[in-house]
Amino acid sequence: MFDVKVPELAESISEGTVAQWLKKEGDKVVKGEDIVELETDKVNIEISAERDGILKNIKVEPGDTVAVGDIIASIVEGDGSAAETESKPEEKPAAEEKAEPAQKQEQSSEKAPAEEEDSKAADRPIASPAARKLAREKGIDLSEVSSRDPLGRVRTEDVKRHAEGGSNEKAASSSKPAASTSQQPKTAEPVNPEKPVERVKMSRRRQTIAKRLVEAQQTAAMLTTFNEVDMTAINEVRARRKDKFYEQNGVKLGYMSFFTKAVVGALKKFPAINAEIQGDEMVLKKFYDIGIAVGAEEGLVVPVVRNADRLSFAGIEKEIGNLAEKARNKKLSLEDLQGGSFTITNGGIFGSMLSTPILNAPQVGILGMHTIQWRPVAIDKERMENRPMMYIALSYDHRIVDGKEAVSFLTTIKSLLEDPESLLLEG
Repeated sequence: MFDVKVPELAESISEGTVAQWLKKEGDKVVKGEDIVELETDKVNIEISAERDGILKNIKVEPGDTVAVGDIIASIVEGDGSAAETESKPEEKPAAEEKAEPAQKQEQSSEKAPAEEEDSKAADRPIASPAARKLAREKGIDLSEVSSRDPLGRVRTEDVKRHAEGGSNEKAASSSKPAASTSQQPKTAEPVNPEKPVERVKMSRRRQTIAKRLVEAQQTAAMLTTFNEVDMTAINEVRARRKDKFYEQNGVKLGYMSFFTKAVVGALKKFPAINAEIQGDEMVLKKFYDIGIAVGAEEGLVVPVVRNADRLSFAGIEKEIGNLAEKARNKKLSLEDLQGGSFTITNGGIFGSMLSTPILNAPQVGILGMHTIQWRPVAIDKERMENRPMMYIALSYDHRIVDGKEAVSFLTTIKSLLEDPESLLLEG
C-alpha cells in the first residue's frame, strides 16, 4: 500500500483546497493518471498516481484544506486484494491453536458490542475531517449540527455556526434542571421566506484575488488618467490584411497585438512605468513581459506574454490565444502567471465603456481597454464624422510615476494606435 501525499506545489504555495476527486474510492488507477485536483491561490494542480492499483482510504473531501506532505489517500497495488491480505492474521503455531477454543467464548461475547459499534458508525453524520476535528475540540455532537450542504455534509462553518449559536443556550440552560436541558430549542438564524438568501463560500482563488486587490489599493498611491483612441486606421488595416494574415500565420489579427506593441513602445520611452518598488528602491525592468488579464470561470487571472518586444504581431496573437485556451481549460501553470512587468485588461469584450482598473501589484501600471463605439467626432472646424472610438485608461502608482509621465505615456499609446504603421518602426 502506498500513500498519496500532497506534493511540493511551488515556492510560495504551502497549501491548497481539494477542488474535486477525479477518481472514486475503489477505482482502478494507472501510474501517471490524475486522481485529484487541488485549487491553490493561483492555479489548479492535479495530483497523479505514482503506482498502478486501486484507490483506497480517501481522507479528505472537496472543500477541505490540505498542506504539502499531507496524506490524502492510499493506493493498493494489484486488484486491491492486498488490503485484505494485510489485515488477515498470520498462520499460528500449533501451541497457539490450542488456546483458540478458550478464546472463542470471549470473542463471541465481544461480537455483539462490535456489531453495535458498526451500526452506530453507519448512523454517524457525514462530515469533513476538519469539521470532525473542530467538533471534538469544542465538545459538539455532530448529530446536533444542522448542515447547509445540499448533500447533508457537515462543514467547519456549520460547526462554527452551531458553536456560536449554542453558546447563549448553554449559558441560559445552566441554571435549569438537567432534565429540561435536552428539551431546549436549537437557535437558528432568522429566516424570512419572502427574502431567500444563499451563502456560497468563496473559492481559495477568489479569496486571494480579493485580498490582493485590497492590498493594491491600500499600499499604492493609485491614480487613473484617461484618453480616447480613434480606431479607424486599425480597423482599416485589419480589414485589408485579415485574410492574408490568417492564411500566412493560422491566427486572426486581433486588437490585442496592436495594443501590446503600442504598450511596449510607450514603456521604452517611459521606463518608470515598467518598474516596481522594493523598499526604498525603484527596480526599472529592462524586459517587457506583458500580462493579459483573462476572465476565467474561477476568477480573474493574468497570464504573461514573455518578451513581447521580440514578438511579431502573429507571435503575440498566437501566445495570447494559447494562454487564453489554457485559462479556459484550467491548464495555466505558475510559470504562466509570474513575473509580468505591466498589464493590459480588456473590459471592452464585456461591453464596458469606461473603468478605472486596479493595479496588479507589484506592477505600477495597468492599461484598460474598453468597448468600441461609433461617435460623432470633429475632424476640423468645419467637418464632423462618425468614428469608431475607444476610451483607454491608465491606472498608475503615483509614488514613482508623476502625472506628466502618465499622461504622456497614454498620449504616446494613442498616437501609435492611430498610426498603426508607426508600430513597425518602434525598435
